[in-house]
Amino acid sequence: MGGLKVLPSGRPGRGRLYVNRPDGQAVAWYDRQTNRISVLADDQREAVLAALRPYLSADWTIGPPPVPTAAELRRLYLPPDQDLAPNRPGETLLGELAYGSPGGSRARHRMRRELLAFQRTGAELDLLEATDWRALHDVPLPGLGLLDHLLIGPPGVLALRTVPCRHQRAQAGDLLLAVGRAAPTPDPGWIRRAAACAARALSAPVAPALVLTDASRVDVAPTLRDVLILQPPTLTTTLRAIPPTLKPPDVEALFTVARTVTTWVAPPGPAALRPNSASAAQPSWPSSSSRRPPSRWTSSPKRPSS
Repeated sequence: MGGLKVLPSGRPGRGRLYVNRPDGQAVAWYDRQTNRISVLADDQREAVLAALRPYLSADWTIGPPPVPTAAELRRLYLPPDQDLAPNRPGETLLGELAYGSPGGSRARHRMRRELLAFQRTGAELDLLEATDWRALHDVPLPGLGLLDHLLIGPPGVLALRTVPCRHQRAQAGDLLLAVGRAAPTPDPGWIRRAAACAARALSAPVAPALVLTDASRVDVAPTLRDVLILQPPTLTTTLRAIPPTLKPPDVEALFTVARTVTTWVAPPGPAALRPNSASAAQPSWPSSSSRRPPSRWTSSPKRPSS
């Protein structure tokens, strides 16, 4: 078959290469991550190979399209209100600032400052998504509120909590984190509990990490070994240097499980669906109020006030 064209799709250098007829109909594609050629009709195999030969690397395989896995099928049929993947960094704070929240200008100023810190961390995590990493934001944890970021990549799974330092010195110890002259907060202990909760939900090891934004100086106690301390300027470099333990299919499988709301919070039972039941007035998972001060800080460390 002549006249076949090879067209790229997806991320530059990492997406698929589609082999199309002159009328635009695809007859095959080459997945550069798995190094596999999927042919829709076996009688076109030789023509497809001739078109793709300049792009193939060693040890490629060819055959019919693979059958979707159970994780891929769940992702395709995931309802929008059960999907955490569209959440932006600080999604809850964005809603509160846009549609109003209790508290005066001081509280709103604190929320804007936290939102900027979340967005800065999110921008760094976005840089990792081009290299087989996946990130989720505002993940609900029962009894703990919202986890700022959940990162899944080749080194494993990390639970991240972002702390705005406001150009002040930060001192991280085993139990407390001190920023400037404000009272120390138990952020290291909270992120350990959050990581343990995420590990139970995902049935996979989860490492705790604190992201300190805009810190003029960071001092870490030598005894603090189980919590990773990160800063936005070196965040991507530090994480990429960690030895890999997960393959890309493992990353995608964990991401598919983690993005589902019911992974973190059990779906409401029949009693919750009855209009007259007492539980109908309560949300099944943390709403925007879980990040409002002081309700969020009743179950997690208080942010130092300015």
